[in-house]
Amino acid sequence: MQIFQLVGIAFVTAVAALLLKGTKPELSLAVTIAGSIILMLFAFNLFAGSISIFNKIAQTTGIDSALVKILLKMVGIGYLVEFSAGILNDFGQNSLADKLVFCGKILVLILAIPILESVLKLVERLLGLL
Repeated sequence: MQIFQLVGIAFVTAVAALLLKGTKPELSLAVTIAGSIILMLFAFNLFAGSISIFNKIAQTTGIDSALVKILLKMVGIGYLVEFSAGILNDFGQNSLADKLVFCGKILVLILAIPILESVLKLVERLLGLL
């Protein structure tokens, strides 16, 4: 199972970072960042295989595939910002992590505009039918 690989990478990274923290703190940071990047790439690889499912759902339901792509981008931004903010918090950069989360929320809000427009058009069509 992939979860065991993810957990293994996380633990190996954490132990290596802790061992290096006392003697080479700059390498500890590099090991943590490298391990985090490896985890993210592994997760993206797992996720890439399931994107076709979202396309099938869009085709079956008649939802515009552009809206599905926007929703996936929003979810991706949320996960990436949370992951990155966690790393920044680990390194004592709480203020920077908070700013990153705020910027991520703004990006999600901007991406939500076409979805809001689509919902408003749907409501308009429904009201026109009444």
